[in-house]
Amino acid sequence: MTSPTIGVFALQGDVREHVQALQALGADVVAVRREEELDRLDGLVIPGGESTTMIKLADVFGVADAFRRRIAEGLPTFGTCAGMIMLADRIVDGADGQTTFGGLDVTVRRNAFGRQVDSFEAQVPFTTFPDPVHAVFIRAPWVEQVGPDVEVLARVPVVLDAATGDDDERADRIVAVRQGALLATSFHPEVGDDLRLHRLFLDLVDM
Repeated sequence: MTSPTIGVFALQGDVREHVQALQALGADVVAVRREEELDRLDGLVIPGGESTTMIKLADVFGVADAFRRRIAEGLPTFGTCAGMIMLADRIVDGADGQTTFGGLDVTVRRNAFGRQVDSFEAQVPFTTFPDPVHAVFIRAPWVEQVGPDVEVLARVPVVLDAATGDDDERADRIVAVRQGALLATSFHPEVGDDLRLHRLFLDLVDM
């Protein structure tokens, strides 16, 4: 059985960590910067980074339409943090004129969890795993609306604010979704050694 060839969008973002995680699971991994590299892929990862910079560079390098086309054709794709924004059909609080690759029928709020100083970690329960995922949120988006074909995989658990006793405003926000062969998380699963989400993605590639 041959290993799948997974591309990691490499014009900007946390490329190395995704490459290492996928290679640890036996995938052949390539950094993708050109249109012709897309045609040999079995799957694609769009990493965390800066979504506005990602789309600008994709336009500058003339590959944005090729990414949109391949995703629309059904290329299994995994977006993390900024990658979730890049897969979303709709953005709230995006930069003026900001566009995406699209494909995922969700509305995503950019930088919803706050600035860099508001980064946090949480144990997030998943519908697909018996144990929670240790999730690292860095200037992360959240999902505000999902279409009828989108499966919600995870939400931030309800946590009381220690100072006020009130529910944390981050609680119950959607942070992981799946639609067909598209998978997206608000956080960075490539941080740490938990490879379950990358394995779930590779299972989607094999379907």
